[in-house]
Amino acid sequence: MSPQTGEWTLRRRLVVTFIVAGALTAVIALITATALGRVINRNDSLLGRIGPARIAGYQMEAALLNQETGVRGYVLTKQTSFLGPYDDGRESETSNLKTLRTSAAGNAELLQDLDEVEAAADAWRSRYAEPLIAAVKAGQPATAVQDDQGKALFDTVRKAIGAFQDDLTTIRNTTYDELQTAIKTLIAIAIAALLLLLLAGAILWRALRRWVLRPLADIGTETRAVVGGALTHQVRVEGPREITALAGHVDAMRSSLVAALSTAVAAQEQLKEQTVQLREQTDQLAAQTEDLQRSNTELEQFAYVASHDLQEPLRKVASFCQMLSRRYSGQLDERGQQYIDFAVDGAKRMQRLINDLLAFSRVGRTTGEFEDVSLDGVLDRALTSLGSTIDESDAVIQSDPLPEVRGNAILLTQVFQNLIGNAIKFHGMAAPRVRITVEERDGVYEFACSDNGIGIEPQYAERVFVIFQRLHGKDQYDGTGIGLAMVRKIIEHHGGRIWLDTDGPATGGTTFRWTLPVPSATEGEPVAVGGAGTESNA
Repeated sequence: MSPQTGEWTLRRRLVVTFIVAGALTAVIALITATALGRVINRNDSLLGRIGPARIAGYQMEAALLNQETGVRGYVLTKQTSFLGPYDDGRESETSNLKTLRTSAAGNAELLQDLDEVEAAADAWRSRYAEPLIAAVKAGQPATAVQDDQGKALFDTVRKAIGAFQDDLTTIRNTTYDELQTAIKTLIAIAIAALLLLLLAGAILWRALRRWVLRPLADIGTETRAVVGGALTHQVRVEGPREITALAGHVDAMRSSLVAALSTAVAAQEQLKEQTVQLREQTDQLAAQTEDLQRSNTELEQFAYVASHDLQEPLRKVASFCQMLSRRYSGQLDERGQQYIDFAVDGAKRMQRLINDLLAFSRVGRTTGEFEDVSLDGVLDRALTSLGSTIDESDAVIQSDPLPEVRGNAILLTQVFQNLIGNAIKFHGMAAPRVRITVEERDGVYEFACSDNGIGIEPQYAERVFVIFQRLHGKDQYDGTGIGLAMVRKIIEHHGGRIWLDTDGPATGGTTFRWTLPVPSATEGEPVAVGGAGTESNA
């Protein structure tokens, strides 16, 4: 249900409500602070000024009485020790008078009273006490006139002090009454504020029930109807714009879910059909996988049988041809001897071809698990196997320090042995120079094997890795054409790749590049590229 034009939104209602509540709270706080300030002010006046002033007033009155008593005792006894209370009383009078003036600051009536007390005390001392003390010290007796005069003067002092005490008591009583009134006012304000806050809370609770809780409960009722199965039931409620908008969103979600449910039902039916088809395809794939495993097993058995059954007659052919050559060496002409040599060479090449094919078929199946392999050690073993070839060709092999990788040492030895062997085999007029480098980048080690040989044309960059593919005749360079194919298979078995670098400098020679993964943390810490390196020459 769309909201009426001009209807207040929930946000506006809440903002106005909280503004009114905040203003009301501020007024109450201001009134409370004012009443509390009066309480504190009156309490400070009682405890900080009037109370100490009353005590100082009593002490000053006692000091004046001590002075009067001291003078009488001295006159009667003529002993100087009786003047001690007189002198102490004067000091106490001065101190308390100073305290009283400080406490009475700002009150003209009390200050006037203090002036009268001080003037009366000074008159008593100057006109009676001091002359009488001087007369006694001179040996003159006190007269009745002097006593009457002293009594009259000290009565004036008593009257002045009494007036001060009466005025101070009046101020104290007034301040106390004001304190009691301020406390009662503060209590009344607190009670009124509490009642007002309770009333405001009740009004706010009713407003929230009407504006928020009841519309939300209506949305819940409408939603439960949809959840109960009435998917076509529209969700509509009355209330502020935000609530009606929420109901609209819920109804839009219901419509979307109904549409999605219809789509899901159709998709489920289609998925059932696809599942049946997939199950059939899976069964076919499992059968094909089983046939392939059986075929691989039979092929492996055939390879082992072929390696023995084919090599045995080849060994016999080569052996008997060599025996014919030795036995009839003087009886055969040059052509006959050449035919025998051809037969022996063919048998030997067939044996190498069978061995290479068998090794090629075994890569990845019978070479054992991967382990941490030091490529420096692998290179040393490859150079040892090529020792005689290196010496005969006067070759120089140089290498960067090589890292440690995860792999099979035997297979990786064959990689270096094949690449270096090819570099030496296909050398030019100059002595072979082979350089092996390595760099770490993007989580892999990238190796390069560069030589100064006859090179390979870029159009043959892929052909050289195909089994039995040769770029030269067997009369120029011997070999079976399996070496680089085996190198590619070994590198890919280790998770890397190999390629012919066709972007190198156009100065002749060949560069093969290949990658091997850097060992991960779970496989062992990778060994940083570093060390002594390798160099071998004739």
